[in-house]
Amino acid sequence: MQIKLVVLGKTDSKAIQELIQDYSARLGHYIRFELEVIPDLKQSKSLSEALQKEKEGELILKKLLSSDELILLDERGKSYSSLEFADFLQKKMNSGLKQLVFVVGGPYGFSEAVYARAHGKISLSKMTLSHQMIRPFLIEQVYRAMTILRNEPYHHE
Repeated sequence: MQIKLVVLGKTDSKAIQELIQDYSARLGHYIRFELEVIPDLKQSKSLSEALQKEKEGELILKKLLSSDELILLDERGKSYSSLEFADFLQKKMNSGLKQLVFVVGGPYGFSEAVYARAHGKISLSKMTLSHQMIRPFLIEQVYRAMTILRNEPYHHE
């Protein structure tokens, strides 16, 4: 199985970029991982919230294969402990799934078309987190899950 993280807009912070690179490299020892950045919409300030979500949704959906399982990062999604998330990923790997795709939406969330295509929603916190910070947090949690599944000493319960 491959895991892909699709995000809107590039990360300007060097510190966040370094965290993403570090955990992506670590994750590569366990599973194929890809980060795909969709460029920010041009002149998004002139778009209504609904139109911006719709245009972002079209770009997100273009990145998916019909066989992909789509999981949205959404504050109204299901919360997992690290052990539960590891179990979630193990079940996906055991199912024969080719690619699991996580998506971080734009500032207003997802379009109805993206919600309709999704297989589920995950929340990393009840708090609102920046769309930039979510990236290294998710990658680290996937890495943590892989170490849990291999009984490696990274995670402490």
